[in-house]
Formats: sequence, structure tokens, C-alpha cells
Amino acid sequence: MAKIAINIATGSLQQAEMIVGIDLGTTNSLVAIIHPETKKPVALREHNSSSLVPSVIHFDENGNITVGEDAKNYLETEPQNTIFSAKRLMGKSYNDIKQNASFFTYKVIDNNDESLVKVQVGNQFYSPIDLSSFILKELKARAEHILKTPVTKAVITVPAYFNDAQRQATRDAGKLAGLDVLRIVNEPTAAALAYGLGASSNSSKGGEENSQTIAVYDLGGGTFDISILQITNGIFEVLSTNGDTYLGGDDFDRAIVKHWMEQLSIENSQLTTEVKQGLRLRAEEAKKHLSFNDAFTASFNGNDISITKEQFENLIQPLVDKTLQSCKNALKDAGLQPGDIETVVMVGGSTRVPLVKQSVSKLFGKEVNDSVNPDEVVALGAAVQADILAGNNKEFLLLDITPLSLGIETMGGLMDVLIPRNAKIPAKAGRQYTTQKDGQGSMRIAVYQGERDLVKDNRKLAEFNLTGIPGMPAGLPKVEVSFLINADGILTVKAKELRSGVEQSIEVKPQYGLTDEDVEKMLLESITHAKDDIALRALVEAKTEGEQLLATTENFLTKNTSLISKEEMMATAAAMQALQLALTMDDKNLIQTKTEELNEVTRPFAERAMDAAVGVALKGKVL
Repeated sequence: MAKIAINIATGSLQQAEMIVGIDLGTTNSLVAIIHPETKKPVALREHNSSSLVPSVIHFDENGNITVGEDAKNYLETEPQNTIFSAKRLMGKSYNDIKQNASFFTYKVIDNNDESLVKVQVGNQFYSPIDLSSFILKELKARAEHILKTPVTKAVITVPAYFNDAQRQATRDAGKLAGLDVLRIVNEPTAAALAYGLGASSNSSKGGEENSQTIAVYDLGGGTFDISILQITNGIFEVLSTNGDTYLGGDDFDRAIVKHWMEQLSIENSQLTTEVKQGLRLRAEEAKKHLSFNDAFTASFNGNDISITKEQFENLIQPLVDKTLQSCKNALKDAGLQPGDIETVVMVGGSTRVPLVKQSVSKLFGKEVNDSVNPDEVVALGAAVQADILAGNNKEFLLLDITPLSLGIETMGGLMDVLIPRNAKIPAKAGRQYTTQKDGQGSMRIAVYQGERDLVKDNRKLAEFNLTGIPGMPAGLPKVEVSFLINADGILTVKAKELRSGVEQSIEVKPQYGLTDEDVEKMLLESITHAKDDIALRALVEAKTEGEQLLATTENFLTKNTSLISKEEMMATAAAMQALQLALTMDDKNLIQTKTEELNEVTRPFAERAMDAAVGVALKGKVL
């Protein structure tokens, strides 16, 4: 087994300026801080305005970007240039969102592969990281305007069910917005902190153990998760979590839209993006209205649309039932019964729907706790967590964390982070990689520490070669690289080819560690160069994707000449030549445009080749 044991120098967090808590939400986002006088968490707002900033981004013809309430005004008039629910795209591939692609009224590029999703506005391409960074920049600017002080450090919350890719995407968005993301916090933990659950003031005296078991039911605009937490004398332990990253208030809206389309006898293919967006906004309005009324009626495009509270509840009952099943699964995983839960905390704007409250209350056999504004509770908890990191709050245990991200070098000299900075230790993470060339018999694995996107700007910890990989076609070998940091901060890196079981042993002892000054310098450089780093990473990724597509297309043409007409061959050759030319230029959008054009040209005969292959495979078989 290939091993590298490395002592990771610990860094210290110093409170040089304000640390804010941010809830980067699907529908709305906001910033919170600990009030300097009351020492209580408060959401930032100007005068009597709302603390909520709609997570909506509008691009005008000149490339100017508007975020928030002003951007929301363009949802109906310019739906193709106005982005909403970007959080639903974070860390997702095209195949991940295929089922719900019609929900988006802007252009989500579909390459029918596992690449991360992109959004096209005009001739520009944006990743969900770019889009989220625009929201975070707006939140940062508002916070600085209200607080009259620079804001460069933040704690950002994510759903408990976010995977590594989605968490890393959130961290990258913060970096691109000019924020040093000190911690990515699970929304359920943040909610428990906001409610003051587990604080020492609530604990018994005399050193006795005080333990609470709580359930956090979090139903937002785009995601749902349920977490069972045990809090013992201020120490948080997550017993289990369950949920669905494709379930939220957006789906309630979609159910209403579908109801109205049936009511008006309209097919989805008949809807323009303007009409689709208009219906979605009316549905959101109806959902809120029905929380306090028995019916909703409105006029839309010369037609009357209506829905009763009973109809609405019948439509969303299956969705609510899905959340209840997740609750039962979480209880089962934790080895608990509903009666074992002492407090049920409600989080997320969608928990305002009466049917949701009633159903959750019935399942757990007790009244739910929604005394804190469900729209603000997560941000308030993030502010509490920021206060802990600043060293001002001693009521909760803050476990040791990794001071800098740890990862390996991938194609194009990019840093692929396996364990992000500020991850709680002990920590473990693994990811699978594969070969780039047919018959490749070895793989170089270089381990780096740092926050920059290119490995040349980070610190190299060690390097080893995994050799003896049996000759296989490119992409077939599966090499699992795993990182394990123990409680002492010792990193062990292991690599193994899973199909053949090939493994290797090598141990590298560290020569030196990082001082606090080294850590601070690397963090400062990651912030200073964030914009250039993100742009360079996007360019490298676009070039890598284009080069791989060219190689794949060339190989396909060689093997499938009989399936391609002369006209298709000429069009493909022209598209390949255009892409090859684009690859010589440092223009990410041009490369992605030419990559998309080549995909469009080759898609028809690629599908014919697939049909032919399936036909051969099924020949002589009876279905």
C-alpha cells in the first residue's frame, strides 16, 4: 500500500476583523453577525428593509450584473438573462439535473455527459461557482456598507447532504468573491446554535452531564435534509442525517404550475420562457398566500388561474411524505424512536406551509419549535459559529481543524482538493481517478497543501508512483486515492488500483512543518490571486475538455466511417478545426463555444452508432 505520513502544521485563527455568518440559499441569502452590545446573533438589514437578498442574478446586454431585488424584476421580462436557484446546480453534472432541466428558464448547457454543468447567457458561459460568487459579492458589499468596515472573513452554511464537490464549489465561490471562508458549516448545526441549544447556560450545574437529542427539519427552496443531533455539554455530535438535494419549495411551486397547465390545457412545449417564468412566480405567490387563506385566484395572460388550499395540499402531500420517510430513515440510522427526540427545530422558508408543520408534528408526537424566523435561523447560527472561531464564545467545543487544504495534482497542473482547510480532524476522504492513455501502466500521485488553484502555487508535500497497473483502455482502471488525518494531525495517503488490486508501499518523512506565518501568507495569497486563479482554472478545464473531445471524435471517426455521411464528415472536420484553433487562444468562452458546436455536430451520428451497437447486442434475443 502506498503510504505517505506527513505532519500537518496547525494554524491559528486570529480575529483581526469582523467575521460574518452567511446563509447562501437557493431562494434567498443573507448575512448575520453577533451584535457587539447584546452579544446575540442578528441579521444585517438597512433601516426597515428585509434582511433577505433574493438569490437572483441578472445580466444586461453590456455585461453588467445585478443581484437581489432589482434582478428579480427581470425574471419575467428577461428570463433567459436572469438566473435563479443557482444553488441547485452546485457541484452537479449535466446528467444530475436532466430530469428537472425544464424548470430552468435560462440556458443550462446539456452535453449529455458527466462534466459539471454550465449556464450560457449570450456568448458568455458561467459555472454555478461564478453565479454563487456574484451573490456572495453582493452580500459582502452590503455587509461592508452597513458595518462601515471591511469584511473579508466568513462562515458559510451548506445543506448537510451536500457532497464534497458541492462543498468545495461553495468554498471556491467564497474565494472568488474575495472572502476567506473560515468554515463550511452544516445548516442543521447552525440552526441548533441559533436556537441556543446545548449552551452551557442550559446545562445542569455541578459538572453533571447534560445531553439533548434534537431533530433539525430543514426544508428550503431547493434542498431538504433532516439531522439528528446529540448535544452534550456544548459538544455537537451528528448521529445521523438524511434528505434529498432535489426536494424543496421550488418543487411545491412546480406542482402548482403543473396544476394550472392542466387547468388551462397547456403542454410544456407550448410555453415560452416568459410564460413559464410568469407561472412560476404566480405559483410562489399562491404558495405563500395559501398558508393563511383557503383559496388563491389571479389573472394571467388573459386567463383566470386558481387553486384551493385543499388542492394545494393534495398536490404536495407526496413531497411532504418523502420528507417524512427521510425522517424515519434518519431515526432508524440513529437507533432512535420519535419519542426519543426532545426538540424538533424547523428551518427554511418552506416550513411555513401549514401541512408541513402538521405532518412533522404528528410524526414526532410533539409541537415543533419554529420560534426563530425560519428564513434567518441558519445565518444566525453561522454568526454564532463565526463568534466561536473568533475566540469570543467559549460555551461550545471547537475541535481541531486543518489549517490548509490538502489534495493532489490532476491534469493541467490543477489542484484537486480532497480535504479542505478547516476540516474537523480526525478526517478521512477518498476519490477515484483513472488513466488518460490506453495501456498506461503507472500513475504519478503528487500531494500538495495550499489554497491556490494551480499546484505550482502551493506547497508540495510528497510524490510517489503507483506502478504495475495492468494494460487497459484509457478510463477503465480505477485508482482510489484516500487521505486520512488522525487526531495528531498526521496525514496518511494511500493509493490502490481497484480492478487488479495493485498497490505499492512508500513512506516519506516530513522535513519541516508550516509556521503560523506560512499559513497566513498562503491564505493571503489565495485571496489576493483568487480572481486570476479561478479564471485560469476555468481556462485550463475548458482546454482539457476541448482536447479530450477532439481525441474522442478523431477516434470515433476512424472506427465508424460507414455511419457518417460526406456532409457530416465535412461539417465535423470544420468544427474540429475551429476548436483546434480556439485551443491556441486563451479565451475560455470561445473554447467552450467551439466545444459545444462540435458536440452539436457529432451528436446525431453518435446516437446512430449507439443504436447500431445496441441492435448488434440484442440481435437474436427476445425481450
